[in-house]
Order: sequence, then C-alpha cells, then structure tokens
Amino acid sequence: MKQKSRKLFLLTIVAIAVLLAQSVSASAPFTIVSLGSLGGPTSNAQDINDRGQIVGSSGLPSDPTQSSHAFLWQNGKMTDLGTLGGSYSDAVAINERGQIVGTSLSKKAYRAFLWQNGKMTDLGTLGGRSSAGNNINLRGQVVGSSETAKGREHAFLWQNGKMTDLGTLGGSSSTAFGLNARGQVVGVSNTASGAQHAFLWKNGRMTDLGTLGGSSSAALDINARGQIVGYSETASGDTHATLWQDGKVKDLGTLGGPFSQAKAINEKGQIVGYGDNGQGAFHAFLWEKGTLTDLGKLPNGIYSMALAINERGQIAGWSDDSSSLEQAVLWTK
Repeated sequence: MKQKSRKLFLLTIVAIAVLLAQSVSASAPFTIVSLGSLGGPTSNAQDINDRGQIVGSSGLPSDPTQSSHAFLWQNGKMTDLGTLGGSYSDAVAINERGQIVGTSLSKKAYRAFLWQNGKMTDLGTLGGRSSAGNNINLRGQVVGSSETAKGREHAFLWQNGKMTDLGTLGGSSSTAFGLNARGQVVGVSNTASGAQHAFLWKNGRMTDLGTLGGSSSAALDINARGQIVGYSETASGDTHATLWQDGKVKDLGTLGGPFSQAKAINEKGQIVGYGDNGQGAFHAFLWEKGTLTDLGKLPNGIYSMALAINERGQIAGWSDDSSSLEQAVLWTK
C-alpha cells in the first residue's frame, strides 16, 4: 500500500471508531434499584411521573403464578390498587395528578380502567366485550383499544365519560398507545393492504407515519413538541427504535444487535427503550443527543427494559435478577 493511501486508510478507520464511540455508550452513569413487589416473586414498572410516582404490576404471595395486581409505588412503598373484580390488573400509565390507567379483569372480561382517589373505574368499551387502557395525559384523556360491536379491535380516546372510536388506516384493527397534552394520539393500525403502520391521530384524522423502509412500524409515545417514538422494520428486515419528527423518520440504532424499540420520550427529547446488545441479551437504553447508552441491569441479571422516563431523567422499567425473575426497577443518576 502506498504511504498516502495507507495514511488515508488509517484516518478513515479512526474516524469510524470516533463515530461509533459517539453513537453508542457501553456503560451508563446510572444507579439501578429494585422496587420490590406486593409479596410475589415478580414485578415490573410501566410508568413514572415527575413526582417520582411509579406504576406497574406485581405478583401476589397468595397465588404467585396466576394473580397479578396493579401497584402504585411512592416514597419507598408499594400499594396494591386492586382490580375490577377479577384476579388480574396492570397499571401502565400515571399523569402528574396521580390518575392511573391500565387494564383489569372484571368478573366477565378485561376492561380499561381509570384509578383516582382510591377508586378503580371501568371505562367501558366501543360496543364489544373487552378493552385495554394504555395511556393518560394531564387533562385526564385516556387512550387504548377496545373491541367494537363487530368484534374488531379499534383505538379509542376516552374523555368526559365518553369513548370515541379513532378508526383505522384502512384495515380492520388499530391500537392507541400514547398521547400528549394537546390530545394528539399515536399507535399502530392495519392498512388496507394488511400491513401494520404507525399512526398519528389529530383533529379527527389518522395519518400513516411510514417506516424505515420495511413493511411495518408502530408508534408508542408522543411528547408535547410532537416528537413520536416507537419502532420500525428496516429495508434489511431488522427492527430498530425510531423517531418521527417534522415529517422525517429517523433510525435511532441499536446496542449492537439487530433489534431495538423506543418506548417513551419526555419533553426534553430523551428517549428510553430496549435493544439487543449483540451478546445474546437485551438491555434497557437511553437515547439522548444522538448517543445510545446501555443502562445495564440488576447484579447477576441478564435482561432489562426501560419503559418510561420523566422530566427529571428518572427511568422506570424492569430487570431480571439472579433467579431470572422480573423485578420493577428505577434508574437514577
């Protein structure tokens, strides 16, 4: 190799190494702690608000393999939120007013619920038997999915005691996962061709957000700035964490493997999720200013998943422990 060519080659390698170092950080300056459980062997945290209140679900000591109850964790204590009459409930979102939504088994079917002032309320359905609550904003608007009278699953927006069908992208089903303070809703819907695509619903209209070149995508959260996160299939068939912003679709990369998902975004644009670390496991991550950081796991665990982040940068999710059981965890700096 000629001297000039060799020098250019070495400079190129160094440049690539620098870019990789900037895009993925192997370790995180975060402390991870387990939040405990309601007495059962497992638990997982689903959301956290700016007051540090965390919600999720936990196994019970009476029937650890079958029963799971929604919980509220605050000030180091985990409280059982109960159910709608059945053996199961799961809290998935909490707003700044302490209102909580999720899904619970009633005496007959799974139903979306709103928990406030110590009481769990059934939000009903779109005419079918079952429904699921997925998110809530500061205004108390709730989104999720419900069975319709025709047996289809459709995204809904619930407000002021009324559930509204948000429709689909032309296919038979849709699910709403996130909404912001402006009432803009995101989720996933079947298209007329049968593909599953991320959508944005606003002003009564559902818009297809597109993909990273593959056939499928899903939007899971949206902030007040209109930044949307989720995941998309790439042209090569992998699934990558995705950011939709200003009409553009951005690939957020992975932790080294072919798979990643972005689960939540705060108003600062910090994004959390999880991804294949390229070593046979998936880990929670934080994406901020172009850098993807591995958040790690509990000691002697293998897997972890970040599901929510508040404005203080506190992150909630779960990690397995030395017994390979899921434990609700909180990451803090």
